[in-house]
Amino acid sequence: MEQTSSKNWSPTSWQSHPIKQIPEYSNQKLLKQVYKELKSYPPLVNSWEVEDLRDQLALASRGKAFLLQGGDCAEVFDNCNAPQTVSLLKVLLQMSFILIHEMNIPVVRVGRIAGQYAKPRSKPMEKVAGQELPSYRGDLFNKFEQDEEARMTNPKRLLEGYKLSALTLNFIRSLTEGKGFANLNHPEYWELDFMRRNKYYKEYESMVKSITNAVRFVETISNHKIDALKQVRVHTSHEALNLYYDSAQTQQVPHNKGWYNLSTHMPWLGNRTRDLEGAHVEYFRGIRNPIGIKVGPPFESEEVVRLIEKLNPENTEGKVTLITRMGKDNVESMLPELIRTVERAGLSVIWSCDPMHGNTYATDENIKTRSFDDILTEIKQTFAVHRSEGTFLGGVHLELTGDNVTECVGGANNLRADGLKRNYKTFCDPRLNYQQSLEMAFLITKEWKATWQDR
Repeated sequence: MEQTSSKNWSPTSWQSHPIKQIPEYSNQKLLKQVYKELKSYPPLVNSWEVEDLRDQLALASRGKAFLLQGGDCAEVFDNCNAPQTVSLLKVLLQMSFILIHEMNIPVVRVGRIAGQYAKPRSKPMEKVAGQELPSYRGDLFNKFEQDEEARMTNPKRLLEGYKLSALTLNFIRSLTEGKGFANLNHPEYWELDFMRRNKYYKEYESMVKSITNAVRFVETISNHKIDALKQVRVHTSHEALNLYYDSAQTQQVPHNKGWYNLSTHMPWLGNRTRDLEGAHVEYFRGIRNPIGIKVGPPFESEEVVRLIEKLNPENTEGKVTLITRMGKDNVESMLPELIRTVERAGLSVIWSCDPMHGNTYATDENIKTRSFDDILTEIKQTFAVHRSEGTFLGGVHLELTGDNVTECVGGANNLRADGLKRNYKTFCDPRLNYQQSLEMAFLITKEWKATWQDR
């Protein structure tokens, strides 16, 4: 692959292409110093982990595994702490256990974590309290504080992002590779306070008992502990938006040919930065990582095919995850043609659904939110279209948190618009809270089962 996709390519060749969503750094000398320092730091992940994820995603492309990708809309530096990381890991683990138990296939866990510090914005400036300020683009670029100095793009934040990502990754590994946090013999370690009034609580409680009884049965008849069930794999992902950050951590390794982005396992290309001749596509075409591509309106199906071919010329299985974000009103009219065009081209992709970004709206009080029912509707419609086209929906991409936030309306507890202010914490887009996330996991399994009943 590297001989074709990386022709005339280097980690910095993107700088000679049209650049979107990266504001100009006023202090170029400082930027060069920071870039050089960041480039000298050790990688955050290794190429074996990257290759392992690609192998798992290859199974998802064939309907033999399911991708669960989720986490914060935009991580913030101040939230790099143990409680935040633990709560996100817990909800990802719980959701994956629900999916595994109900679907009977492996679940590939990929967190939006340890690097999701940058966000695209629709406008370079925004009005805050009557004042025009540069848009907040995530902590990797600038600060959320509402003054002009805080909103200036600062190269030193690249180093801070790296250091906090390293701390987060270290803690994730200590939790997931130890003998406590993910131990299925002790579900109390990963169970959150799932409200008993939720209509899925009894089903969830029964599932937990089923898992623990099965583990104890196998351990009893085999007369030894199942150590493999005391650890889980969680890979990381972020939108590779700030290319100074990602390219500085792009390296060659001794045992494999080609270049790897070693700041994360799975970078993704945003809907606003997938121009064929743009800087971000130029960067993505040279790395060996499995990659995500967000696709939502406006788009042309043939252009998407050309993009996939450019980023994966060898058509390597497990390389490209196509993350559709249509919005519930566009799925049935737009998705079938995209699927048919990709299928006719014979391209291997993992089809994933991002039901969040196409369903965002503002309340009467101008609070950005999403409806649980709208999110679920897009998932259901996407499953249905794939069933009708004879393809597999191989994953979901969700913005969620393990905290009890009030950002998306609806769900079993029927959060209403007038309750959003109670605990609205996001710095950018609204997220599913932990109850809504677990409920969504159950509903996803029902759609999956419908798919296999039709086959």
